[in-house]
Amino acid sequence: MKEPAVYIDHLDFHYPENSGIYLKDFSLTVNKGERFGLFGPNGAGKSTLMNLMTGVLRFQKGILRLSGIDSSNYNKIKTLFGFVPQDFSFYQELSPAENLQFFGAWAGLNSKQIKQRTHELLEILGLSDVRDKKISAFSGGMKRRVNLAIGVIHTPEILFLDEPTVGVDVQTRHAIIDYLKELNRDGMTLVYTSHQLSEAEELCDRVALIDYGKIIACNTLANLYNEYSKTDLEGLFIHLTGNSYRDYV
Repeated sequence: MKEPAVYIDHLDFHYPENSGIYLKDFSLTVNKGERFGLFGPNGAGKSTLMNLMTGVLRFQKGILRLSGIDSSNYNKIKTLFGFVPQDFSFYQELSPAENLQFFGAWAGLNSKQIKQRTHELLEILGLSDVRDKKISAFSGGMKRRVNLAIGVIHTPEILFLDEPTVGVDVQTRHAIIDYLKELNRDGMTLVYTSHQLSEAEELCDRVALIDYGKIIACNTLANLYNEYSKTDLEGLFIHLTGNSYRDYV
């Protein structure tokens, strides 16, 4: 039996300035090849969980493994995953080609691989004509595509996506989602979070709804709709988390 893409068992995490546990006794499994969605209100713990899975944050207790490798062995797992964060993660004063050269080298690719992947990704993501222009002059949608290219330059086994299409137009959103589906068909596991619930319905095979640092539902969308007598993710989301304001300072 092959190892899951993500295995989390009885994990505890809290921020240093808080006295309580933010995630307590938290467990989750994402199987290889899944398109898995994480959803919840603001402050529910989605971004914290994403940062734990990608090694940005360290937990206090429990187990977290990617493809069977313990997260404490960061030098081994860093090549297994790609991360497309909500905030732009590139050098604005460099070009797309220069950024991909830098991040490709950081991921362990050689010069030939970097050149090949840079050409492929800029072509696929519609950035070939601006490959040598400074990213600082780009539109939001173009920057999102650069962000995605950096996350997948080393063709990772697992791709973590935190709001990958926020602030883009409809055409760019569809292009990004179609490309993510293509990556998944080629075997890449996707772990995705977004406030675009209609987009999530199109992309995700299975979802977990998180609230107050706990999973309150986890299943395929079809099974969750049937269980709670709902017809869409927005209705399910409101049913399980309420409709009160949920913004946090």
